[in-house]
Amino acid sequence: MTTITEDTIANRISRILADRIITGALEPGSRLRQDHIAEEFGTSHVPVREAFRRLEAQGLAVSEARRGVRVASFSLAEVQEVARMRSVLEGLALRHAAPHLTPFILSQAETAMVAGDRASNIREWDEANRRFHRLLLAPCDMPRLLAAIDDLHTVGSRLLFVSGRGGWTPRVDVDHHAILDHLRKGKIEQAIVVLDRHVQRIGQKPIQYASGATGEAFAIEG
Repeated sequence: MTTITEDTIANRISRILADRIITGALEPGSRLRQDHIAEEFGTSHVPVREAFRRLEAQGLAVSEARRGVRVASFSLAEVQEVARMRSVLEGLALRHAAPHLTPFILSQAETAMVAGDRASNIREWDEANRRFHRLLLAPCDMPRLLAAIDDLHTVGSRLLFVSGRGGWTPRVDVDHHAILDHLRKGKIEQAIVVLDRHVQRIGQKPIQYASGATGEAFAIEG
């Protein structure tokens, strides 16, 4: 019972800290103080250490000798690496998922797509975007692949919040529309080509970092 409780607490801590890192409330290089976090959540150090391990696995935190655990920084090269990995993994997932995409799933994906087009802020768009991708990829029924993609999306979400600190302008995601249109017509390979182009947009438009962020300028979509 104790292990289950600690695991549940660790999940909650890692989820909340991940959200703070993704949205920029905790900036790159910020130290994650075990004592302070344990006090905040009213728990021991055990679930906090487990939460830190989960954040490291997601690429959101790094453990450094004699410096403790800190929020991970990122560079243009890392952004492009994420783009390349996502394009390959999501293409693989979509190829296996496509035969199992029902009209109902495609309708749900359309709802998520429209929600993204109408999003009034970054958080709304990010949630709709991730929901769109998950709905189309989940039927591949490959849990490890989906978990890896989800971790990459987490990194992508973080970069999105950094690039959008100057403000948010609603936009229609033409790639999402094209992907959905191809899938409805049974044009799987065309959908995968658009998906690859869509994900590869990461890192193509320079932006100005907010104070405290590190690395090179970049933007992220998709």
